[in-house]
Amino acid sequence: MKQEKTTHFGFSEVPESEKASHVAGVFHSVAARYDIMNDLMSFGVHRIWKQITIESSAVRPGASVLDLAGGTGDLAAAFAKRVGDDGRVVLADINAAMLSVGRDKLVDNGNYNRIRWVQADAEALPFEDKSFDCVTIAFGLRNVTRKDKALESIYRVLKPGGRLLVLEFSKPISPTLGQIYDRYSFDLLPKMGKWVTGDAESYQYLAESIRKHPDQDTLQSMMEGAGFSDVSYTNLTGGVVALHKGFRFDS
Repeated sequence: MKQEKTTHFGFSEVPESEKASHVAGVFHSVAARYDIMNDLMSFGVHRIWKQITIESSAVRPGASVLDLAGGTGDLAAAFAKRVGDDGRVVLADINAAMLSVGRDKLVDNGNYNRIRWVQADAEALPFEDKSFDCVTIAFGLRNVTRKDKALESIYRVLKPGGRLLVLEFSKPISPTLGQIYDRYSFDLLPKMGKWVTGDAESYQYLAESIRKHPDQDTLQSMMEGAGFSDVSYTNLTGGVVALHKGFRFDS
C-alpha cells in the first residue's frame, strides 16, 4: 500500500489530505477575534502593509478582482470602492467561519453591493479561465497545502496582463531583527492569543507556519515556475513581511 505524502502543519508533519482540516480548525477558533488580534500582534502595521498592496494593484474602475484567503474583508472592501459600479470583487476563502465574519463586517459597513462571497480552495479555483484582472492573497498562502497548485490555479484565472500580489510573512533581512522577531513570535504571540481569543495553540501554529513558509527568493522562484513573468518582491518592515508581484503576459 502506497504511503500518503505528508506536509507541515506548523512544525508537525501531517498527511497532505488532513492539513486543510487542521488549518480550518485554527481559523474556526480565532475568526471572531481575528481583526482584534491582527491589530494587536502587528501594532496596527498590517493596515499599512495592506494599503501598499492595494496601491500596487493598479486596480481601476471596471476591473475584476479576486481576493483569495480574503478573511474578514479588508482588501475586498478597499477594492470594491476602486472598481466602481462596473467592476467586480470576489472575496474567496476556504474557511466558512472567516467568510461569515467577513460578510457580517462588510454588510455592517455598507461595503457589500460590489462584493461576491465564495467558499473556495485556492488549489482548485471554481472560476473561468482568464476572468480576473488582479488576484491578491494576503497572509493566506502559507496555509495552503500545495502552494505550487494554488499558484497554477491563480495563473489560470488571471487575464493576460493581469497581476498576482502575494502579501505574506517572510524572512527578516537582518539577523538581529530575526532574533527579536523569533522571541516575539514564540514567547509573546501565543500568550497574546491566549489572552484575546482563549487559544494559545492557534497562535503557536501561526508562528510555526511563518517559519515553514518559503523565503522571499524561494517564493519568487515558485511563482516563476507557475508561469508568472516579471516576478519581483518588496520587503516591508525589514523583511518581516514581503509583497510579491507577478504578471500573466501570454495571450
